[in-house]
Amino acid sequence: MTTRLVFVHGVGGPRDTAAELGEWLRALTDGARAAGHSRRAPHLLHGGAVDVRFAYYGDLFTDDQAQGTTTSYDDASHAASLVALMLEAVDEHMAEAEDAYEARVLLRARTQLAPEGDQQGAGDVLRQALNAANTLLAMPGLRKLGGWASDRLMVHQLGQVRRYLTRAAPDRAGLGLDQRIRERVTRELDPSGPTVVVAHSLGTVVAFEALHDHAGSVPLLVTLGSPIGMRTAVRSRMRPQPLSVPAAVGGWLNFWDRDDFIVGRPQLEKCVDRNAAAVLPVSRRVDSDGLWVHPAAKYLAAPGVAGPVIEALEAAATT
Repeated sequence: MTTRLVFVHGVGGPRDTAAELGEWLRALTDGARAAGHSRRAPHLLHGGAVDVRFAYYGDLFTDDQAQGTTTSYDDASHAASLVALMLEAVDEHMAEAEDAYEARVLLRARTQLAPEGDQQGAGDVLRQALNAANTLLAMPGLRKLGGWASDRLMVHQLGQVRRYLTRAAPDRAGLGLDQRIRERVTRELDPSGPTVVVAHSLGTVVAFEALHDHAGSVPLLVTLGSPIGMRTAVRSRMRPQPLSVPAAVGGWLNFWDRDDFIVGRPQLEKCVDRNAAAVLPVSRRVDSDGLWVHPAAKYLAAPGVAGPVIEALEAAATT
């Protein structure tokens, strides 16, 4: 029986899936070699021993936008939920600001996100998000080395989290955007054999929900840069509630980088209940090189991330 490895991407625009899969595999191979798996990694990841899949759903956001429903923010509650997500992220980082400059930038952004006085509608709320995003781009890493190039791009991509959790935008068959996204992940999972799942950013939310309806075996779930820890903006809107480890999951490693702006509270084991097999998430910190640390390839190149993935694939292949 062939073991399957499924990658689930996060926020961002349309992408070349073959190129991105290649980038993720190269990063994972480099990280595995650094972890001491130089012999097995190429065979598992590039030699056909593992069935590697890339679950892509980015085009669904583009299709939704074409219908005029993704970035208008004409509903004040939608714009407010985006601001809530940004505000929670800012508060997380304010609590651990490492220098005075970072603290000043975060404080200014927080003031822009939560100004005194009542706002007059969705346009004003969206303006708050754009102003705060422009301020946050002054932080090292958010604009440089592959980060967000503009405040509108930052708001647009963070808005994808909001759009998924809104459970709206039904298609002609009545399936909401979130359902269609989960279907993209579900169809890549092996219904009868073992699947190791590596999910990034928004993809960690999608994978978590999809795995609750998956009957196959998932010996390891790896989440990278996950926003699941954001209590108000993300966690309270996920399903099913209360949050618990999906029954199919035999192990869950959650990796976070302190400099990753999108990550919520990293210790998911404090906010996600164990499953029937007593499995809980195990959160581990990663310190990536460079300024822009959110990309999945940054996490996958870390030996502490890549090593357990290769070990899980090896173990699944021998059972």
